[in-house]
Amino acid sequence: MTKILIVDDEEHIRELMRIFLRNEGFEVAEATNGAQALSIVEKSAIDLVILDIMMPHMDGWELCKKIREHGPDIPLLMVTAKGEAGQKVKGFQLGTDDYVTKPFDPLELVMRVRALLKRYRIAFSHTVRIGEIVLNRQSYKVVRGDEELTLPLKEFELLFKLASHPGQIFTREQLIVQIWGIDYDGDDRTIDVHIKRLRERFAGDTHHFRIETARSLGYRLVVSE
Repeated sequence: MTKILIVDDEEHIRELMRIFLRNEGFEVAEATNGAQALSIVEKSAIDLVILDIMMPHMDGWELCKKIREHGPDIPLLMVTAKGEAGQKVKGFQLGTDDYVTKPFDPLELVMRVRALLKRYRIAFSHTVRIGEIVLNRQSYKVVRGDEELTLPLKEFELLFKLASHPGQIFTREQLIVQIWGIDYDGDDRTIDVHIKRLRERFAGDTHHFRIETARSLGYRLVVSE
């Protein structure tokens, strides 16, 4: 059973989340502060964490950073009363996958949880499909109908990363670290150059997918309907 960890110091918020998540068949664990939550993540198999920002002992920012150090593949959904764009940017920079502002619709929260879990299952696959285009991480090939394309390595890795998490915003910093490595000392504008090349290379495939710029944040890939 999928196990969700709720981290919030407000009991009524945890109760609301717990009721709706359990009704959807999820197992739920709870923590009232960041330190307690980190201990649970380190000792238990947690599939997704829903966390608040303003908490005692360890706030959501620090918790997010610590979880990413412990388990980079755990989906993180931040729920907070702080709705300013700057707070969202900081959350994404620290590794948050999605963001919901209080007060929230519990059904929307459940939908976002399901979407994140689905996105992460896609991310662990060796192949990703975006429309009729298939990316194969084992062969580093792109198949479009009967045509097989070979991309430069970094372009493929960048496209595969974005396609593995459709709809998720990645900052330039995140993409640099995850694709070029933490020791990369070049300009993070190299991301813009590679995105430009991918857009030009797949200019005729917007009916399959498009790479969008999220102003002040970064980039995301959107699969066309």
